[in-house]
Amino acid sequence: MIQLAVLDMAGTTVADDGLVERAFTAAIGAQGIEPGSDRCDAMIAHVRATMGESKITVFRHLLDSEQAAQAANQAFETAYGTLIDDGLKPVDGAEDAIRHLRDQGVKVCLTTGFSETTQQRILVALGWDGLADLTLCPAQAGRGRPYPDMVLTAVLRLEADAVAAVAVVGDTAYDMTTGIRAGAGIVAGVLTGAHGRQQLEAAGATHVLESVRDLPGLLLDRRLEK
Repeated sequence: MIQLAVLDMAGTTVADDGLVERAFTAAIGAQGIEPGSDRCDAMIAHVRATMGESKITVFRHLLDSEQAAQAANQAFETAYGTLIDDGLKPVDGAEDAIRHLRDQGVKVCLTTGFSETTQQRILVALGWDGLADLTLCPAQAGRGRPYPDMVLTAVLRLEADAVAAVAVVGDTAYDMTTGIRAGAGIVAGVLTGAHGRQQLEAAGATHVLESVRDLPGLLLDRRLEK
């Protein structure tokens, strides 16, 4: 039986609407890379391919120095924070799904590749403070996706009996890789974010759902099967 659901935020429980890519574009521009240039386009292509990864890790890959990566990461956080202030929405049905899971005795952890500061701004903007049992960002667990650290930290902090009793849910291939590496019993992709069915299945998804709102039904079906 699934005891713990580890849910991604942007694109999975929080509507993205291109906000992450817009913030990346602003951050890259702040480093003097002209929007629309070949270099900028190549960087954005990398960003799309690695959606879900820790943001500072992405900037370290793209830029020539740690100083430039840190500056770009700060510019990204600032730009995304401004977009949060302009209006942020949950994925339709996500809050109800989280509440339903907890009502059924399933603990919920919300994870992100953002910093803790940005994660908390998102939670406050949505009125989600206290909605989940736990929230984690890469700095609180060790490494970000595609490493399993956030999932395994949630297992320890929320005292799941086994990693097989965990469902990992996200909208990117890196979310799927994280779940597989952690040994999760369910690794479910959702079609509300960055990657499509083919990418999610290629990355090892055990299930592909239209939305996180379908997760409670999936877990109920598994219980009935047993």
